[in-house]
Order: sequence, then C-alpha cells, then structure tokens
Amino acid sequence: MENLNEYKFKRAKERIKKLKSFYSNLLIYCIVIPILAYLNYSTTSFPWVIFPAVGWGIGLISHWMCTYGYNPILGKNWEERKIREFMNREEF
Repeated sequence: MENLNEYKFKRAKERIKKLKSFYSNLLIYCIVIPILAYLNYSTTSFPWVIFPAVGWGIGLISHWMCTYGYNPILGKNWEERKIREFMNREEF
C-alpha cells in the first residue's frame, strides 16, 4: 500500500511540475507577443509579428497537449495502459 501511495504522490508531483511549466509558458507568451506586436506596428508596415506568434502558439498548443495528456494519435491514458500491460506480462 505504501508503494501505491508513493507512486501516486510521485505522479501528482510530476503533474504539478508540468502544469506550472505550461502556465509559465502561457503567461510569458501573453506578455511577449503584445510587446512584439507593438514594436512591429510602430516600426514597420510588414506584419512580421505573425511569425513568432504562430510559431510559439504551435509550441504552446503542443505543450498544452502534453500537460493535459491529450494525444489524438495514441489516445487518452495510452501510457498508463501500456505500463499496466507490461507489468502484467510474466516474461517482462
């Protein structure tokens, strides 16, 4: 029973670390992109701010998917199912 509680605590701690990382990334995105937009529109007529906004936005979406366990290819909880499958095998 102690091992199960230890495992749950470890998983919860990892999840909190991922959440903090994602929210930090999101906060920095929400601060930096408007500053870049202001610089873009006050200096040139070419909208170059679109490139960092879209590129960083794609990375942010990827980070969100990883943080919340959303994977359209492998499905939800795929990793946990595979871990249970390997643990139940006798030859493993």
